[in-house]
Amino acid sequence: MQTELKLRIASGVVLAAVALGATWFGGLAFQLLSVAIALLVYYEWSTITGLAERDFQGNAFGWLSLAIIAALILLGNIGYSLPALLLVVVISVLWVSLKKGSWWLPGGIVYAGLTGISLAALRGDDNPGLAATLFVFAVVWGTDILAYFVGRALGGPKLAPRISPGKTWSGAIGGTICGVLAGTAAFMAYFPLQDLRIPMLALVLSVASQIGDLFESFIKRRFGVKDSSHLIPGHGGVMDRVDGLVFACIATLVLVLIQYVVSDGRQIAFGSVLLGL
Repeated sequence: MQTELKLRIASGVVLAAVALGATWFGGLAFQLLSVAIALLVYYEWSTITGLAERDFQGNAFGWLSLAIIAALILLGNIGYSLPALLLVVVISVLWVSLKKGSWWLPGGIVYAGLTGISLAALRGDDNPGLAATLFVFAVVWGTDILAYFVGRALGGPKLAPRISPGKTWSGAIGGTICGVLAGTAAFMAYFPLQDLRIPMLALVLSVASQIGDLFESFIKRRFGVKDSSHLIPGHGGVMDRVDGLVFACIATLVLVLIQYVVSDGRQIAFGSVLLGL
């Protein structure tokens, strides 16, 4: 086995153990994980896009914005975090418009802010939140792992050669199939499967995770970098590892918010709504 692959697997096991441990304990442990990921994502985003050099004051506001979002998450006020995010994004857009700053500033605030909010909201403090989080993890990890190995084994036509030359249609399809199977299996570990809703949900989240992967590849190609950072041995940066998870979690957030509107604004449990409980 190649040294790089061994390092990649070892780092992946450690990361998975940390994520699963925080998921199991929930509460503050998972909130801290969500906040840490969001802050590291913004650090890498601002580094890749050169925000500190392009717009130092704007970047400082970006850090302040993420600090506010992080504080709300840690205080358990996730319901206030989305309005707060909207407010700071509006301010950042006005800043960029008036000061001719970088449009990567509001983009970074949205991307990192939604990362922390969607992760924390997904887990919540209840058992359905635990099941929902494990379900999403299974979909994303199953998709990512099988897409990598199937793509390397089978090759074939490229999925998006201008964005990510290494990704193939065979890998995307293989990853999607595995993501659906893994997510369905994770659900069935807790609840009986009664219809095709869960496999269809897993399919949507698998596709969303691959779009997230391509989005991060686009950002890196746009600025000519290979990895978002070198924080994780064998994997690059945090964005390199959570790009698919971010989009999958944001997709779940959108789905639950739609249900919130449909239910006339009644209080709902995130995990319960996602899994149809």
